[in-house]
Amino acid sequence: MLKTRILTALVLLPVALSGIFLLTPQNFALAVALLLLVGCWEFHRLARLQSAGGVMLVLLQVALLALLWHFADHWRPDPIRTMEVLCVLWLLLFSQLRWHDPARPPGPGYPLQVCANALVSISGAWLALSWLRAEPAGQWWILALLLIIWAADIGAYFAGRRFGKRKLAVRISPGKTWAGFFGGLASAMLVAVLAGRYLPGLAAPALPMAMLGAATAVVSVAGDLFISLHKRTVGMKDTGRLFPGHGGVLDRFDSLLSGAPFFALGKLLLGL
Repeated sequence: MLKTRILTALVLLPVALSGIFLLTPQNFALAVALLLLVGCWEFHRLARLQSAGGVMLVLLQVALLALLWHFADHWRPDPIRTMEVLCVLWLLLFSQLRWHDPARPPGPGYPLQVCANALVSISGAWLALSWLRAEPAGQWWILALLLIIWAADIGAYFAGRRFGKRKLAVRISPGKTWAGFFGGLASAMLVAVLAGRYLPGLAAPALPMAMLGAATAVVSVAGDLFISLHKRTVGMKDTGRLFPGHGGVLDRFDSLLSGAPFFALGKLLLGL
């Protein structure tokens, strides 16, 4: 499994970098929208909807993204307020982690709840990534975001394997440990500082970048748990099969969904 994951990552890396650096901001936003719509489709399985319900969810998401794109000139001049709203909505989504009870089956309102989760998470990630790419040196900021999330993931994996004993969220993701969490946090902060110093166009001070890396790492873990909660609720291992060894879009980009809005807000608040 690890070999397959590595091979898939080696294929995805040049594709991702090409999209970040070769596409215009507008085409990048379109490409991200198409990728996230696949994730939206995967949400219909988490919501226990039939295919027709999944199509309706994706069409609703398409309409929402089109609406956001149409009014982009209105939210871009005030990005702090936009990102604050997105982050508050994510905090509401994270509250589901606190109240999850694996012994209690989902109620009749569960499909509607998951559909709302899908619309918020997909739209928020698209808005944040689109705004970041349109910023000066935006492609480098997106690369920094990805490097931080990857560092948190890799650091958590190796620290958890070596030192992990105390479970982080045993009811949601039994494999995660506090040692892994802090290992990922340290890795993300280190990579954030290095990115701020060495990536072209950033030239960001070490302390703000370390803070940005820490915040992004924390919410990326919460985003991972958020998708894991839904999978555990419906008894799914993976949300899809698009990426061999990684699963679907939600499996691969769960941390990015939550990390992007908080990264963007942190960048704005820290004056980076």
